[in-house]
Amino acid sequence: MASATDFRAETRAWLLENCPLSMRSDDGEAYGGGAKSVFESEDQKIWLQRMHAKGWTAPTWPKEYGGGELSELEAQILEDEMLALGCRKPLVGMGLNMLGPVLLQYGTDEQKAEHLPKITSGFRRWCQGYSEPGAGSDLASLQTRAVLQGEHFLVNGHKIWTSGANFADWIFCLVRTDPTAKKHEGISFLLIDMDNPGVRVKPIRLINGASPFCETFLENVQVPQSNILGRINKGWTIAKSLLEHERKGIAGRRVAKAEQPLEDIAKQHAGAKGGRIADPALRDRVASYAIDAHAFQLTRQRAAEAADRGSPPGPASAMFKYYGTELTKRRYEVTIAAEGVQGLGWDGDDFTADELRRTKEWMRSKAGSIAGGTSEVQLNIVAKRVLGLPD
Repeated sequence: MASATDFRAETRAWLLENCPLSMRSDDGEAYGGGAKSVFESEDQKIWLQRMHAKGWTAPTWPKEYGGGELSELEAQILEDEMLALGCRKPLVGMGLNMLGPVLLQYGTDEQKAEHLPKITSGFRRWCQGYSEPGAGSDLASLQTRAVLQGEHFLVNGHKIWTSGANFADWIFCLVRTDPTAKKHEGISFLLIDMDNPGVRVKPIRLINGASPFCETFLENVQVPQSNILGRINKGWTIAKSLLEHERKGIAGRRVAKAEQPLEDIAKQHAGAKGGRIADPALRDRVASYAIDAHAFQLTRQRAAEAADRGSPPGPASAMFKYYGTELTKRRYEVTIAAEGVQGLGWDGDDFTADELRRTKEWMRSKAGSIAGGTSEVQLNIVAKRVLGLPD
């Protein structure tokens, strides 16, 4: 195994040679989705193909499923080098960050062989069927029913905030299979084909005109019994494991373009004096953020090394999710403060493309503290399951 220094150098050289220049020019990302996938350019398609051939769309997964079998530390080095060069992620999605890890842990050999290679290649896109109109942060209150009838389940229910459901090929879904059981029991984890008759998707239009979220209606949907992940009525354990991976992914998300440090944004908009940010109060906020962001990255590196020794994400993922999303919010709050009135643009020629983008990212950063469990929920998990505090 190459040393971390050697691996970093080899990775940087490979990225420089293989990542098309156009894939280093903005922060867009590609989602897998079979026939529903749309590539904006031939370079985007080439970049995905090269990374998949390398095994780096899912760098830590086994090679037999299209992964790269990298250690957690090597995967973090890969992410760092991609960020340093401005490389776009060639593939993102819930199949990679959420379903894949629990399939590797709980799936049958047949389920792994069927789904994992199609995730790493970008052929199959997934969405998440967790939240319901009456079951958000209190997810265990879900009421979507799945009744076993011979060799299949008959599923009826209503999911909401199913991100990307209108583009997804499959949905992983929490369903109640025993309504007489206690709240956190009697729940199962099903894999459902979105082309199944009875699955209906309704996009939710947001204030900015986009529809990243959807409602998903399940009406007499027949799902083969073989599509259950794990054991019947034991889906809550898998659900919690998946949430740990989701929170880890949210915490590790890149928060800004590598070529635009917060210090440079502040100097550009608020002025510089003697090579430093002119406003001492703003300078203090930027420095404070930089120190905390660096400490967070070091903590993530320590967690990656622990994972390589066999430690699963566990409840500590709640800590990473909380701190990562709150840190992201802080970054954009400082950015908007530095930009002044230029940070309040929505459209128009009076604002640059970067200023308009950062305004929308500032607003979007608020959602990070809600998705995957609110910051308040994460603090409760840390208090009870990490620190062992009493109720």
